[in-house]
Amino acid sequence: MKRRKQRVEPHLRVYANRSVLVLEDGSEFVFVEGKQSEQAKARYEQIVKQLQSGWLEQLYGNLLSASEQFELDDTSVRLLNSITDAVTSEVGRAVVGLTVLQLCIKCLSPEQNIRLHKAGATSFSWREGVSMRRLDAQFITPFLRKHNLLRVNKYGLFMTRSLAENYPYTPFYKASIRGAKDAWLTLIDLVEAGRTDSLSALKYLLARLKNRAEAFEQLAEQAIQITERFLEVYPAYETVQATLLKHIQTSAYPARLLEVSMHSFLQVLEEIGKLSGHLSPLCQMRTANKKHRNIADIEILDEAGNIVEAWDCKYGKTYLYDELHELGEKLENKQVELVGFVVDTQPDLRGEVQSLMREISEATEADVRILSLSDWIELLLQRYGLERERDSIARSWMRVYIECLCQKRREKAPIDEPADQWVRDWIGLLEIKLRDSQQTNA
Repeated sequence: MKRRKQRVEPHLRVYANRSVLVLEDGSEFVFVEGKQSEQAKARYEQIVKQLQSGWLEQLYGNLLSASEQFELDDTSVRLLNSITDAVTSEVGRAVVGLTVLQLCIKCLSPEQNIRLHKAGATSFSWREGVSMRRLDAQFITPFLRKHNLLRVNKYGLFMTRSLAENYPYTPFYKASIRGAKDAWLTLIDLVEAGRTDSLSALKYLLARLKNRAEAFEQLAEQAIQITERFLEVYPAYETVQATLLKHIQTSAYPARLLEVSMHSFLQVLEEIGKLSGHLSPLCQMRTANKKHRNIADIEILDEAGNIVEAWDCKYGKTYLYDELHELGEKLENKQVELVGFVVDTQPDLRGEVQSLMREISEATEADVRILSLSDWIELLLQRYGLERERDSIARSWMRVYIECLCQKRREKAPIDEPADQWVRDWIGLLEIKLRDSQQTNA
């Protein structure tokens, strides 16, 4: 329902059973809470039917590139560019994915207000809303992941809980959202006002994401090629390990890279038939419930699916007394052979830490360790009798590590963080080392 009023300061009024959006020109939009209306149900079913028929796939298949002439004004293009350009290793993906979802909804049902993202019969709902969470989980996130357009969690965009507040998506949506929040909400206002064509905006946005994905493929190929050149010049274990550690320490979100590096090393051991068990896939950073991991970030299972070995990565923290207490609780009623923590530097093994490690070992019969990355690797090399093969193991380790970051091993390493900056950092690091080698030999 819409009413005309005098020019006022834009604002949102929230009542017990409705919210009222007031625009600068005095226009009012009333969003009533309650059980989804029959009209909204019909709109939702129409949207689902068209998405099930492959509408989005067909639209994407007919795209040319971002250089295609789209019927968009400069403001809309600027906003869409801001939304896509704001994606980094940690922020911005949910906003991009949600924008794709909202534009799809508007294309398929122009009457549907894309500010209203909740609908149902029991919990909080807007009468004229649709369940964006269900549409995303069933259609949008699978589409984005299938085409490598956006590395989002398989559980959906709404794992970013700030997107699920019980308020309409307006400029007054107060939840803290990391990414191009202002550009996104401004774009939604323009779409709702009919000033931005939803179909042209969707095509442009998908084309931008497609080009970013293609650019990443080229970047990945460059990274793999320079890795091979590097290994020809520096084939020894010591240099490989030092280079990997340097990349971890100098890149954004090193804790995740430490985890990837450890998992990559174990992938090598598994592939040469040395690992005593089955390596679980790398845990995604944003799962629906991280407790699905029974013990640690990295786990090795026996044939029955029981955890026999588990390692938690702790970057930038060497004193792990509290973490040991938590580990002891996790190990109750578990038959784990080897378990512990791996840190990027030398761990702080003061007396109370060693005493607690012994207590846990005695209570659980598990071999409990706290190791630096270097000592962890040495433990595995000795355990599997691979000391003489350390150089070849190290070279394989480096290859697997960069292949994981380049999205070439998603079955074992489903890294959903945008990895382009990690890969660029890797290329830059290896270029410097290769250049230094050339200068030394000149």
